[in-house]
Amino acid sequence: MKIRHRMIVFDAADLDAESKFWAGMLGGAVDGGDRWRNIWVDGDWQLGIQLAPNHVPPDWPDGTPQQVHLDLYVDDFDAAHEQAIALGARLLKAADDRAASRGAQVYADPAGHPFCLCWLPPTTDQRSAGAPSVP
Repeated sequence: MKIRHRMIVFDAADLDAESKFWAGMLGGAVDGGDRWRNIWVDGDWQLGIQLAPNHVPPDWPDGTPQQVHLDLYVDDFDAAHEQAIALGARLLKAADDRAASRGAQVYADPAGHPFCLCWLPPTTDQRSAGAPSVP
């Protein structure tokens, strides 16, 4: 079997809110119709959003577990947090220690799908290029 493309698909009761959110988070564009939306980033199909009128969001991390979530590793955590909130994300669980060299905060997108904004120490290449240090 040859897999030509791997796709994450989110179910959502509100296609507009969900597709606009993920296009904004990924810096992409929305394409599609009444039952399905595609998120394109730099000419590549990155994410699918499928209409699910009866979608019920998970209650994670402290309740009903989710089936899948995204970890987004970012260079500028504060900017990523502000962008996510501005696009409609909800903070579900704050990081235990924002000053730690690595960590994550848990959010939900407009349809309730969980995702994490994560940070790591800069790589050797980032340090030698003068990239900002991690909070």
